[in-house]
Amino acid sequence: MPRTIRYLSHPQVIIDPQQDIPLWSLNEVGRARVAALAASGALAGTKHVISSAETKAVETATPLAAALGCAVILRDRMHENDRSATGFLPPEEFEAVADQFFANPDDSARGWEPAADAQRRIVSEAEACLRAHPTDDILFVAHGAVGTLLFCHLSKLAIRRAYDQGPGGGGCFYEFADMHSRPKSGWQPMERLYD
Repeated sequence: MPRTIRYLSHPQVIIDPQQDIPLWSLNEVGRARVAALAASGALAGTKHVISSAETKAVETATPLAAALGCAVILRDRMHENDRSATGFLPPEEFEAVADQFFANPDDSARGWEPAADAQRRIVSEAEACLRAHPTDDILFVAHGAVGTLLFCHLSKLAIRRAYDQGPGGGGCFYEFADMHSRPKSGWQPMERLYD
């Protein structure tokens, strides 16, 4: 039987301009969404939960792995695109720079990691994880931008923001069978797994 690989972005976070973005935590809404997914049983059969080491991703992965009875495997290189050159940006400014990030993938937008580089990194990480676990169902827990870059690679699409998970704070997923198969759909809210 074909296996199921899911990529899930962390849901809503506490936005704290004074703290490094990789250290941001889930907010109450984000935690409640994760708890509901963990309690739903929708991920039954998943054998490995593989997460970015950023706090918000770990806080998403940990309850899901606990519900599944497995450990969280942390992968440092599954982090979000490196935006440390600017740090926190007000929402309107962030959206403008994010548009540049996707529109010019070979170039750095305001010092950010170029999208093409971030795509190579997340694809390489996914490939390495699937080689290490060649048959089991897997849940990747990470971030929206690099998740979109992986989606574009799997779908054989040029990098475009049109394929991003959209507004709403994250907590979206897609499914695929292997690194040579297109995702079954675009990004969907995590609640679609059990509603």
